[in-house]
Amino acid sequence: MIHYHCADINPAGKLFDLAGRNLLVSHAYPRHIRMAHEIGQTVMLDNGAFSVWRSGTAADWEGYYEWCDEWLNCPTTWAILPDVIDGGADAQDALIEDWPHGDRGAPVWHMDEDIDRLSRLVHEWPRVCIGSTGQYATVGSDEWHTRMTIAFNMLGRMRRMPWVHGLRMQGVGHLYPFGSVDSADIARNQNRPQNTIPKMAERWDRIQPRIGWTQLPTQQGLIA
Repeated sequence: MIHYHCADINPAGKLFDLAGRNLLVSHAYPRHIRMAHEIGQTVMLDNGAFSVWRSGTAADWEGYYEWCDEWLNCPTTWAILPDVIDGGADAQDALIEDWPHGDRGAPVWHMDEDIDRLSRLVHEWPRVCIGSTGQYATVGSDEWHTRMTIAFNMLGRMRRMPWVHGLRMQGVGHLYPFGSVDSADIARNQNRPQNTIPKMAERWDRIQPRIGWTQLPTQQGLIA
């Protein structure tokens, strides 16, 4: 499992402590994008939808497409497709239709959407992101784990486990066979006296999930 660490670190010089790691740069906070590509092993471009949702501002998807167009020239860089948190499946699918950069991006399945949509996405895209929304917005809650179990029970029936990326799921990603996860933990907490960036990154990158997936029982009433 690849751990993507948010590159929005202050002061900027501390970002060199993440050299050789896998980095995330958000379109909402893009100032370290060049440095991330110069020192990172791989880079994930985040569409900034979470920041847009929290602030209530309008998304600039055309600006995001242009930004991605420049940085997707790096072969190890990939991007999250635009999505609208709490926007409904139809809105998400419309944004997928508008995406101009092919399979260098990954669409988002929101956990309050139908499981059938997740099945469709993983059959159509080489990588799919999972986001915690609706009644499953609290990562790690009992409801969240039940829904995630339902999702992986479906994914585990495929011939090969697809690459799914857990958005903001670094703390619990090892419980499921994710291909990758991300977190802003280092960016937010590296200034605490007990923390250093190298030690935090090493601790996270050591954590890996189980191999494969065993079907688990779920509450049938929660399946949708």
